[in-house]
Amino acid sequence: MFGAYEIGETRYQQAYDRYHTLGEWLSRENSAIKQYAPSVYAQGSFALGTVIKPYTDEEEYDVDLVCELKNLSKVQLSQQQLKHITGREIESYRQANSMQKALTEGRRCWTLNYADGAQFHMDIVPALPNGAGVRLLLEQRNMDTSWVDTAIGITDNEVPNYTLITDDWPRSNPKGYLEWFKSRMTVMLERRRTEMAKAAHGKVEGIPDYKVRTPLQSAIMILKRHRDIMFEDDQTHRSPISIIITTLAGHSYQGEEQIADALYNILFKMDRFVLWDGQKYVIPNPSDPTENFADKWEEFPERKDAFFQWLEQARQHFTAVSDQYSRKIINERLSPHIGRELAKRA
Repeated sequence: MFGAYEIGETRYQQAYDRYHTLGEWLSRENSAIKQYAPSVYAQGSFALGTVIKPYTDEEEYDVDLVCELKNLSKVQLSQQQLKHITGREIESYRQANSMQKALTEGRRCWTLNYADGAQFHMDIVPALPNGAGVRLLLEQRNMDTSWVDTAIGITDNEVPNYTLITDDWPRSNPKGYLEWFKSRMTVMLERRRTEMAKAAHGKVEGIPDYKVRTPLQSAIMILKRHRDIMFEDDQTHRSPISIIITTLAGHSYQGEEQIADALYNILFKMDRFVLWDGQKYVIPNPSDPTENFADKWEEFPERKDAFFQWLEQARQHFTAVSDQYSRKIINERLSPHIGRELAKRA
């Protein structure tokens, strides 16, 4: 429905093929990390099915990946060592594929920059398994452990113990988060997949997740585009981050079958899931409740203010067309806030 703002299937397949090729390279016979069972998989909006096209031609798709070395543990090496052994193999992949742009190191990841025509780059986070450690931590605090088995330890060159062999690593769990997110839309996901299979006279299991679009995913994509336009000229990085929008939308979604109903309920329920613990705002990561997605709000209160300003603006803009049946009026009222093409399709 919202093809003009979704990533095209060709572009998605291109990114999918590239990171699978990277995974195969890291597992090749003479790879220096083959013995550690490297596994490369997507995280973030590519995994969640909420990717939207870059707002301008100058922007790129940010394909977030994890490179998990499954046969390593935190007692065997430091974050720095893990990052460097992974980086060397990613660099050899870059050279073998004659990629002209240099491999660059970020705080937590390595970035592979593809040729300009590709319009995407890959941020690859080195990681190792951390399920047992996170389970113990959550059990000690009587917190939910439903998604803990896929937890990982990741690298961060700004933490004090980056160069030390220690049990204290930054944590993440993108697979757990993905499973939580899918659990919020299970009924519609399977219904849409079944409908697509019938239309194609094929089997349900032959329809991959990335080809299915639920009302929850579509609503998140619309809200992210609204955010992009509202903060187009913002130079202070106040724009609400996608993981907060996605998490609050996931909590708020109640299985609505229509995108309009999903949007309305999400917009008017999502702030209920912004918690206050008496000292600060908390938006827990569903896959690791010790992580607070709003942790920067205390240090940068302008980000908290920007979130609530954006939410109020979105409520006003979408409520203004909720009782309209005229396509022309809906288009005129929504175009400045989500773009003309998306307004026409909506």
